[in-house]
Amino acid sequence: MEYEVKAPPPHSPPPSPSNMTPLAAIVEAFEELAEMVDDSKEDLRLKAFSDACALVSVLFDSLGIAFKFAEIEYCSKVRNLAEASRKYATLQNVLEVDVKNDTVKCAGSLSRNLRRVRQGLDLIRALFHQFVSTNDYSLREAASTAYSQTCAPYHTWAVRAAVAAGMYALPTRDQLLLKLHETDQSAEKRMRRYMKASLPIIHYIDNLYTSRDISLDW
Repeated sequence: MEYEVKAPPPHSPPPSPSNMTPLAAIVEAFEELAEMVDDSKEDLRLKAFSDACALVSVLFDSLGIAFKFAEIEYCSKVRNLAEASRKYATLQNVLEVDVKNDTVKCAGSLSRNLRRVRQGLDLIRALFHQFVSTNDYSLREAASTAYSQTCAPYHTWAVRAAVAAGMYALPTRDQLLLKLHETDQSAEKRMRRYMKASLPIIHYIDNLYTSRDISLDW
């Protein structure tokens, strides 16, 4: 089944990373997505979602080798969804097609890729929560806690071991702020905004599965 991709209703253009910090661009994009979800008059459009998610890749890159696995997996899945947006208009369409074909949990399916991207967004949310909750110079504990809460339950022992080893190569708090072109104060403000904006989107995605009696333990 194919779905015609109709032009989305008028809305503000996506933020340009060229005239703001990477974190500011991410926040504005996700706040716009959150407004679409809260409006609930129509389904979340796949192109708007994948465009916003593409901005998040810079965060994984800033964290270095410890999250290289996440960067590679996340970016490939986002590219896949972006390509699919030429064929499918909404996230709902993606689930409908895979449910019909019984391919929701199959490797490479759009529904599986969407699930992995959602986990990436949640990992960043959890990391930001840990970041603003402590003033520790090292990010190792914050990153370890965020990873254990979000992605670790779905990864093999080998991946978890590689991540644990890579935690020692994480940038310091100040180094991360420098890479993101933020001060401690501006970063905290924007991280809190991302945490607030990303939650309804994460819940929206989860509901796409649970409303179809698809468990989230994968």
